[in-house]
Amino acid sequence: MTATPIVDLRSDTVTRPTPAMREAIARAVVGDDVFGDDPTVNALQERVAALLGKPAALFMPSGTASNLCALLSHCGRGDEAVVGSHAHTYRYEAGGGSVLGGIQFQPVPTQPDGTLALGEIEAAIKPDDEHFARTRLLCLENTWNGHVLPTDYVDAATALARRRGLAVHLDGARLWNAAVALGEPVARLVRDCDSVSVCFSKGLGAPAGSMLVGSREFVARARRARKLTGGALRQVGLLAAAAHHALDHHVARLADDHALARRLADGLAALPGLSVVAPQTNIVFASIDGHRTEALLAHLARHGVLATGLIGLRFVTHLDVDAAGIDRAVAAVREFVSV
Repeated sequence: MTATPIVDLRSDTVTRPTPAMREAIARAVVGDDVFGDDPTVNALQERVAALLGKPAALFMPSGTASNLCALLSHCGRGDEAVVGSHAHTYRYEAGGGSVLGGIQFQPVPTQPDGTLALGEIEAAIKPDDEHFARTRLLCLENTWNGHVLPTDYVDAATALARRRGLAVHLDGARLWNAAVALGEPVARLVRDCDSVSVCFSKGLGAPAGSMLVGSREFVARARRARKLTGGALRQVGLLAAAAHHALDHHVARLADDHALARRLADGLAALPGLSVVAPQTNIVFASIDGHRTEALLAHLARHGVLATGLIGLRFVTHLDVDAAGIDRAVAAVREFVSV
């Protein structure tokens, strides 16, 4: 008897490579990337740099490593980065910039839509005075908890940073989702950012890997930071081939994930005791009354549906989930609230 498949909505990082992606990995031509002679990763770096409208790019093992190397490349010891209070770089990356780079984070409140109020950014920038850390960098995130940063907001934030002498780094782990949701090329979304990190394992379904893009001078610094932090890579063309395949086949289909997220949100919103945040991309947040989050998660797991509850109920759609799986998830929640 075939077991009922798990509906895994914990994250879009849980996907397995498709058979076609596995074939692409098997066919990859590889070399030693430390010597710069892996043709598949070199081609990917050139491709992603062109897609984002930047001069150069560097393959990174993970988004956390990519953001860390960006911080180390923009800031020296004793410098400061302005970040959102709920930004991934600030809350979920083990304080790497501070621990390894001696960088001071200056958090400002993350707004419910993922933006940072421009006035609060400006107020956080320190005067040029020996008593203060030197504010050098503004960090933004797109998407944030599934929320898309409007292009006019990014334009205004980067203009403010320019005026005050700050560089801008964008954590764009799910930038592909933002581009599909807005119907804009990714290059437009990052036009005035000095550096951008994008991910291949979130949403796009590759097994691992991110890309850090920026100027050639920035990427040269980032390459040194990657070495310093233990991330020098050898025959990484195997992973780069998966990323190439993902860019060829898995970007436009992100619209399907967004549609499934709306299907899930609509189904949950119709149930008693649940409050649901309307999704903009592939992440659905909900809350259940009566402090029953842990009990609901346990109930879902018993019914073969996985979700997370670290920052409220969170469900993430991806290429390994279909409409039937979403309907199973809604039915399992319905059974729980009906008891």
